[in-house]
Formats: sequence, structure tokens, C-alpha cells
Amino acid sequence: MRHSWFLLVGLPLTQAARVIQSNDDGWAEINIRTFFNSLTNAGHSIVLSAPAENQSGTGSSDATPKTVDSDGCEFGSCPAKSPPTGTNSSNTRLNYVNSFPVTSIKTGIDTTAPKFFDGAKPEIALTGPNVGSNLGIQVPFSGTVGAAVYAVKTAGIPAIAFSGSTGDPTAWNKPTPLYSQVYADLALNVTSTVLASGTPYLPAGVWLNVNFPAVSSTKCNNANQFSFVLSRIYSGLLSPKDVNWCGTDRLPTENSVVSKGCYVSISMGDASDKTDINDDRQAQVLAKLKPILSCLP
Repeated sequence: MRHSWFLLVGLPLTQAARVIQSNDDGWAEINIRTFFNSLTNAGHSIVLSAPAENQSGTGSSDATPKTVDSDGCEFGSCPAKSPPTGTNSSNTRLNYVNSFPVTSIKTGIDTTAPKFFDGAKPEIALTGPNVGSNLGIQVPFSGTVGAAVYAVKTAGIPAIAFSGSTGDPTAWNKPTPLYSQVYADLALNVTSTVLASGTPYLPAGVWLNVNFPAVSSTKCNNANQFSFVLSRIYSGLLSPKDVNWCGTDRLPTENSVVSKGCYVSISMGDASDKTDINDDRQAQVLAKLKPILSCLP
């Protein structure tokens, strides 16, 4: 059975959420800006706090921000020798941190977001969509994942890491690629479903790893062509049983889901070690995501 994009219309209405947003591709990359715009248009209150430069593959590294070097921020988005942290002059909700993804989201949570949220902390953390997939063995090394895990593990904020297999690093001021808008639409659908499920949005210590398959002009080119599938990060051949779903007690791996075509994998990670969670907590997440979930053919 395939659940379509229009199902989002039938979800319970949710109040605007306080969102902290980050990635590892940099604050000026078009995927994060497109998603920022989609979240804003949906009525949420967003603060973006992401690296000044591409920091892909830096995992959970953390370091004090430094003055921007002589070539400025990525894509010319800030001048040479800019301060260690900075903001977009025309939209102060867009912020860079010249350090790692974890440092960026930490700065956003502790310093930047409270200025916009009347001192309150974000209600949910959203990272990405990453340029490129973060599947299986790639997960521990992903800065996009690292930022999401920090939000959960250290700040106690539920988090979702989004990644898409199509695309190359692209500046925010270029024409929006088809894949970027499709990924933003899909990410908004997952986010809206989680928010509509009510608090707590995710079980304690749990984050979601969401991977979007390839988008092209002829295939998987519209959000309503996709289905969402509950998955696991690793194969789990020797691990305890998963939650019973789609007639089995073993969830498919992320790789096996996205390789099928227009299928999005949604895995449930443990923030303590970036591995899969047990069946009890899987069942709690399943209950929240059921409105959009499908089974593989």
C-alpha cells in the first residue's frame, strides 16, 4: 500500500513549533535554505545555525569557533576575516558558526535561539537535508547526524536528520534544483507527522535518520510519488527482534529501502551510540509515524 503526499492534509493541525536547524554542508547551501523556507511557510518559528563552511564527514567533532579565514564563508556568503559567529543582515534567523556541525547547533540552542524564542529552548531539532545519503556505516561519520544526536543526547531536544542522495553542494542564491524542493517537501511531511503526534515527539534518547532516494526529471520528481518505510540503520542479523510491522519482526535496512526507487527510509537511532533502538521504543515511534508509513512491495 502506498501512502501519498496528500495524506498530510488529513493530519491533525499542529501549532507552530520552535525549530533549531543545522547541517554539515554549511549555512549557505541550498538544501538547508529551501527547507528553512518550507518550514517558515508552514508557520513554524525557525532559527538556522550551521557551519560557515562545508564540514561534511566531521561526525560529532566540537571546537571553539574561529575567525573566518581569508577566503570568507562558503559561496561568498560572508567576507574574509568575519567574526567566528555571524548572521545574515536581511534575515537574522540565518546564522553561521565557523566550526563543526555540533558546535553550530550547540551555539544555536544555547545562544542564538533563545533570543527569538523568548528565552525558551527549541522544541525540535532538524538537520539537513544533507547533500548525499547517510546510510548504515556512513552514519557515525556524518556531521548532519552528529548535530542531531547532540540535540537529543546533550540538550534533550527531539531531532531528525535528513539526507538526500541527489545533488551537489549548491549556493543559496542559485535557482532551486528540483531535488532540493522535493526533499524539503518530504522533510516537512515527516516533521509535520511527528509534531502532529503530540509530545513527547520522540521517546527519550531517540533520533530519526531519514534518507531520500534519487530524484530525476523523469522519476521520483514529485513528493506525492514517494512512500515512507520504517527501517533500521544496520542489518541486525544477531540483534534482538524488531517491532512487528509489515508482517515481520525484522525491519528492512536503510540501503534496501532507498534502492527500491521512490521509497524514503526512516530509521530510529539511539543517541547514546548512534545504533538502532530496541523494539519497545521502535513501537512508540511506529505509533507516531503510522499515518504516513507504507510497506515495501
